[in-house]
Amino acid sequence: MVEAYCVKCKKKNQKMVDPVINQTAKGGYMAKGKCPDCPTTMCAMMSKENADKAIAAGAKKNF
Repeated sequence: MVEAYCVKCKKKNQKMVDPVINQTAKGGYMAKGKCPDCPTTMCAMMSKENADKAIAAGAKKNF
């Protein structure tokens, strides 16, 4: 699934809970989800290839 850094826990490579893939205004891709350890919203920028892989793995598509 999608991995990101949690700024509250200070932990790297945390797997997001319920990730949603969005497309930015400039055409990039971004995943937003919740941290599994705390209720903080996590965000990760990604390429189109990684976004497609995340959607295939079960992330929601929001574009």
